[in-house]
Amino acid sequence: MEGQEGTQQPQLALAHKLFLLNHPAVDDIEKVRLRDEALSFVIDADMAPLCETLAASSVLSVDQKVLDSMRDKIDDELKKLDEKIADAEENLGESEVREAHLAKSLFYVRIGDKEKALEQLKITESKTVAVGQRMDLVFHTLQIGFFYMDFDLISKSIDKAKNLFEEGGDWERKNRLKVYEGLFCMSTRNFKKAADLFLDSISTFTTYELFPYDTFIFYTVLTSIISLDRVSLKQKVVDAPEILTVIGKIPFLSEFLNSLYECQYKSFFSAFAGLTEHIKLDRYLNPHFRYYMREIRTVVYSQFLESYKSVTIEAMAKAFGVTVDFIDLELSRFIAAGKLHCKIDKVVGVLETNRPDAKNALYQATIKQGDFLLNRIQKLSRVIDL
Repeated sequence: MEGQEGTQQPQLALAHKLFLLNHPAVDDIEKVRLRDEALSFVIDADMAPLCETLAASSVLSVDQKVLDSMRDKIDDELKKLDEKIADAEENLGESEVREAHLAKSLFYVRIGDKEKALEQLKITESKTVAVGQRMDLVFHTLQIGFFYMDFDLISKSIDKAKNLFEEGGDWERKNRLKVYEGLFCMSTRNFKKAADLFLDSISTFTTYELFPYDTFIFYTVLTSIISLDRVSLKQKVVDAPEILTVIGKIPFLSEFLNSLYECQYKSFFSAFAGLTEHIKLDRYLNPHFRYYMREIRTVVYSQFLESYKSVTIEAMAKAFGVTVDFIDLELSRFIAAGKLHCKIDKVVGVLETNRPDAKNALYQATIKQGDFLLNRIQKLSRVIDL
């Protein structure tokens, strides 16, 4: 299940097409093309187990004769693979036995048989000694996890990989794991950790089996914008040469990033509107679409208000290129949710900021923790006295 350099792993490309087939925003003509491409790939790869699952959920329909033909091919191939394993065990060495088992594992991965693939990968692991090769098996398992969006499997595999690295392991595989973990964090709404992992991997990215480099930069910028402070964003993202070489190829992304940093809020909203479709149609970001929209608006509104003690609602609406009613409604929601530290004086049409005093908050937190500690010490002293 290994993608060649610069090439996305075919099963993950298929997973994205299947996601789009179920997406209400994709038009019917596009769905016809996607269905034809997905069906052609599934038949060519003899993915009978996956076919049955997709047919049951009415995503794809396959003729029974074609399905029977795929099953026959699978049976023939499995027979050959079992013969190779038997021959290797009788006549060849341990490395040849491992390779024969690995071939069978990858065959199950190719045909989309999740349970048998995971079972065979475990058998292959029991025949594997080298840490690097065991690490590669974990990457195969992670790819299966991302195909099925099985977050429990992904989480366990990442933990397993980290444990393996304590035994050794090269930097290339460690850097690849950062991207896998970053994608997992992004898919589970931990954008801060995802941004840190992606930024660490920018100059060493080789994980083409997951997605192209352009997509990687897209994810890096989106997660960084809502996770980093303004100074860090400038140093790590806005001025990063690796990002600058690619960002222009992704529609609206350069304008989205630079207009936010340069406080060009009207341009930011325009670029933001253009990016929403891209985020909506992304398999990993789609479940967090509404959350991300709220977070990015919190960032941009907070940045605007940071410069003012008070500002008219009309001036803010003009800066963002929207109506007064829209900005009033937007800010009301964010203030009520505790996302923005300001209040609206509707009578005079003014916003007054009331940013919390960081030192005072730290002082109050210290006092609270001190009281808690004293209470615990008193309880402990009573127990000791007894």
